[in-house]
Amino acid sequence: MNLHDRETIVTRLNAEITKTKAAIAQYAQLSKPIAPENAIGRVSRMDAINNKSVNEAALKQARQKLKNLQVALSNVDAHDFGHCDKCRQAIPIGRIMLMPHARFCVHCAS
Repeated sequence: MNLHDRETIVTRLNAEITKTKAAIAQYAQLSKPIAPENAIGRVSRMDAINNKSVNEAALKQARQKLKNLQVALSNVDAHDFGHCDKCRQAIPIGRIMLMPHARFCVHCAS
C-alpha cells in the first residue's frame, strides 16, 4: 500500500468516525427511557418500547463500529495494516475504502 492510499484511508476513517459519532448521539437520544406518565395509548406505547429496543441495538452496534474505526486509525501506519488477519493476503483497497475497519479479506470474512 502506498502513501497516497494510506492518506486516503486516514481521510475515510476520520469521516466515518465523525459520521458514527453523530449516529451514536442520535441513537442515544432515541434510546432514552419512555416515561410512564405519557398518555400515548397502549398500542403506541408498545410501538415506542419496540422502537427503543431497535435503537438500543443500533446504538450498541454503532459503538462497536466506532471502536473498530479508532483501532483501524491507530493501526494505519503498522506494517501489516491492509492485510487479512487470517490468511495474511493483502485486502483489496476497494474493500478497505468501503469498510475501513475490515480485518479480513472477502474470502476469509465469509
